[in-house]
Amino acid sequence: VQLQAFGGGSVQTGESLRLSCTGSGRTFSDYAIGWFRQSPGKEREFVATISRAGTVKDYADSVKGRFAIRRDNAKNMVILQMNRLRPEDTAIFYCAAQNTVTGAIFTRPHQYSTWGQGTQVTVSS
Repeated sequence: VQLQAFGGGSVQTGESLRLSCTGSGRTFSDYAIGWFRQSPGKEREFVATISRAGTVKDYADSVKGRFAIRRDNAKNMVILQMNRLRPEDTAIFYCAAQNTVTGAIFTRPHQYSTWGQGTQVTVSS
């Protein structure tokens, strides 16, 4: 599957953004999807993940209660709704896919085999 992430931008503290990750080339519903982010000088970190059917989700502690992940397999799309953004959320956000036959989710970068290009999110105070 090929992934494309989009929806980043520049916002003020407290505002919202919606990131989208679209897939093509394979059966999108065969893949668990994860969102990660990376800021300069830091390692890529887990943000959120969703199982292939959308029934299992997990979030990093830093975004719980502010971010929500969902998917629409009919549209080959995963959405990351980001609310109450903070300056520390500033990073390049990446979506990733891992083929699975179960409802598994994955929280570590090395567990994903396919990555999309990043989309920049900048939050100013």
